[in-house]
Amino acid sequence: MLTSQEIRKQFLDFFERKDHRIVPSSPVIPFDDPTLLFTNAGMNQFKDVFLGTGTREYKRAANTQKCIRVSGKHNDLEEVGFDTYHHTFFEMLGNWSFGDYYKKEAIQWAWELLTEVWKLPKERLYATVYQTDDEAFNCWITLTDIKPSHVLRFGEKDNFWEMGETGPCGPCSEIHINLSDNLDDASLVNAGTPDCIEIWNLVFIQYNRLSDGSLEQLKAKHVDTGMGFERLTAVLQGKRSNYDTDIFTPLIKRLESLTGKKYDSEVNQIAMRVIADHIRTLAFAIADGSLPSNEGRGYVLRRILRRASRFARKLDVHDPLIYKLVPTLVYTMGDVFPEISQNQKHIEEVIKSEEESFGETLDRGLEIFDSIVKKLKSEKSKVIPGEEAFKLYDTYGFPLDLTELMAREIGFTVDKQGFDELMEIQRTRSRESGKYFEAPSIMTKIEKTEVKRIDFLGYDKLESDAKVILQENEFLLLDQTPFYGEAGGQVGDTGKIIYNDIFLDVLDTHRDGDVIIHKIDSTNFDLTDKTVHAVVDKLRRKSIMRNHSATHLLHKSLREILGTHVRQAGSLVEPSRLRFDFTHYKKLTKEELKAIEQLINEKIREALPLIHHRNIPFEEAKKMGALMFFGEKYGDKVNVVQFGDFTIEFCGGTHVHNTTEIGLLKIISEGSISSGIRRIEAVTGDGVEKYIDEQLQKISELEEKYEKLLEEKKSLEKEFTRLKLKENLQEIDKIIARKKSLNGIYLASGIVKVDNLDQLKELADVLRTKFDGVGLLASVIDDKVLFVCVVSDNLIKERKLSAGKIVGDVAKVVGGGGGGRPHLATAGGKEISKIQEALNHFEKVVSSYISN
Repeated sequence: MLTSQEIRKQFLDFFERKDHRIVPSSPVIPFDDPTLLFTNAGMNQFKDVFLGTGTREYKRAANTQKCIRVSGKHNDLEEVGFDTYHHTFFEMLGNWSFGDYYKKEAIQWAWELLTEVWKLPKERLYATVYQTDDEAFNCWITLTDIKPSHVLRFGEKDNFWEMGETGPCGPCSEIHINLSDNLDDASLVNAGTPDCIEIWNLVFIQYNRLSDGSLEQLKAKHVDTGMGFERLTAVLQGKRSNYDTDIFTPLIKRLESLTGKKYDSEVNQIAMRVIADHIRTLAFAIADGSLPSNEGRGYVLRRILRRASRFARKLDVHDPLIYKLVPTLVYTMGDVFPEISQNQKHIEEVIKSEEESFGETLDRGLEIFDSIVKKLKSEKSKVIPGEEAFKLYDTYGFPLDLTELMAREIGFTVDKQGFDELMEIQRTRSRESGKYFEAPSIMTKIEKTEVKRIDFLGYDKLESDAKVILQENEFLLLDQTPFYGEAGGQVGDTGKIIYNDIFLDVLDTHRDGDVIIHKIDSTNFDLTDKTVHAVVDKLRRKSIMRNHSATHLLHKSLREILGTHVRQAGSLVEPSRLRFDFTHYKKLTKEELKAIEQLINEKIREALPLIHHRNIPFEEAKKMGALMFFGEKYGDKVNVVQFGDFTIEFCGGTHVHNTTEIGLLKIISEGSISSGIRRIEAVTGDGVEKYIDEQLQKISELEEKYEKLLEEKKSLEKEFTRLKLKENLQEIDKIIARKKSLNGIYLASGIVKVDNLDQLKELADVLRTKFDGVGLLASVIDDKVLFVCVVSDNLIKERKLSAGKIVGDVAKVVGGGGGGRPHLATAGGKEISKIQEALNHFEKVVSSYISN
């Protein structure tokens, strides 16, 4: 039996022998084509050739293209896992002719490969052609030995391929294999049954669809074929399920090992098929630079990952599981697609992080879903309300298709219209909250005029004469302007509009398409048809330019230090700071931030010149390697900003002429704004000076606060000492009140709380001044027992008593010793538990000295 590796190689070797250039697969993230979420066909990388805007140095090509189909027209997500041949990620084997060979060779070679190289039974193969394509029909009948009754004609739905509503298109010929027992049952073809599946589509691009719907012949005719690698492998390996081929079995065996479940019951099979499919989509998309997020393709990945996480629950797994399949995938596919091997650690960390994040709410969301269903059943209803589905989405992160999937499993449906209405309300609210400049009335006026574009002069000059062509209250439209209208994250310019001796402040400037609108501070003047002098605030503009150019250096540096998965996800460029949002899955370390900042400042010091490619063809900009942003709409002509050979990006903003003008960049914060999206804020130029001044001021204020706190601390310590002394003096009075008489001599002893020996000695002095007799004070300090003994002067003189001898004998009880002068002496020991015993022994010691 052929392995999948051998099948892939045999396909490429076959067409290489037919003089085809074997080209690498393009990434599944088509950053150079904003019209596509994901690469979904092998022809995507040759789209410019078919459109007539590009060429290649070769006329024939073949490859295996990694594809993702999860949205729009090609959306197989709902079927994935439930059937055995739909996938979100798949390989498409393809061969192309760019104005070279055509239908004859494409059909002959397809038949040769299928029947002579791979030995597929001819009696099981069917070919379909477009209903009026006699050329293709005759090729099949005369150039191959296919059974004539197995060549079928179909209409536009099945056998006419179009790139879009307009553009290159043409008839196609599909090859199907009948896997049923009835080999001559032609009704199975195109019937959507697993008994007869399409394995290869040969597209003949010979027309151009015009806007009026008519077709015109292309000057050059092309061939574009695509064959599903997973389906083909299943056929050649004699499997009725793609998941039983060696493409998927390693992943399923790994799932069995990780979960302790067998790939046997329907529940387990569906769950394992879903996860095995989805890990491929996730791994390849992340390897090619995308990340799960809440927008665009990032949200599609998040939906897929959360769908897989929910099916992991079907296998009784509640901890992160999906990321553990990455090593197996790398082992089976890393030699053909080394990008997943090179990015293995990154892929694992991204998926694990997402699993952990969603896992926190998934179980709670499932509980809520169950409670919703229970309530609906009691009400005899099987429709989940839109507001409940929206709650699951908004609060627990359940994509609508996940809720629909769970509903379908129990025979329920979801009120999708109600959900969509709530989503639109949320989007509207979000859009409204993001608006800060509105000029609805003048926009209405503009729409009624022929004004479609205002000449922007601000790349080269910051002041110019202009004519006011439209005014509505405080909003002005000039025929040309040096003012930059807010766009692409760069804020609008401010400045002055001067008419005769009247100076009007321009408070803001906004762009709508190619129209630039100025907002002034006064509505008392009608300037319509007047010639004015427009002057941009130069210092403010220069600060903005510094910060905008710095974002380009920052973007490139992030990609250099963190990896090429980093993509801009938003920005704000103001005079005082810059803000840059980017795709990344975890918090940046101090070392990473330092490296990024150092690289930027190195490039600033290198004095990289600005190379501003203005109004160049879009395709030319792509060939230059300019970094694009998904979701941005680019016209036929674009602007590209380049600094030396370090960074090159599509950009319509204003920039410094040399990176030295930026001065210095300082990152002031980094943090997360949503899952998979992080934000850096930074300052440049004089902004760094202000930042340093602010930090020094903060340090000065902190020093003042510290000095003040230190004084307060000293004052509090004095007050505490005073209060403690007062408390201890009261304790001394109590000790004296408890004095005993021994042969006419008073004895006083007790335990006091002090912090050190000096305080204990001070209290002993107080005791001696208030009391005629022998006194003993004890305290525990630093895990030791300390004693101070005092003796009145008359007892020293008349009875020959010595504090030093007395305290030394007392200390022996606690395992210590000591001594000192007759009137005051200290001693200590370590046996704290015997402190009371020592005090009791004090009377015996004094008695012994009196007797002597």
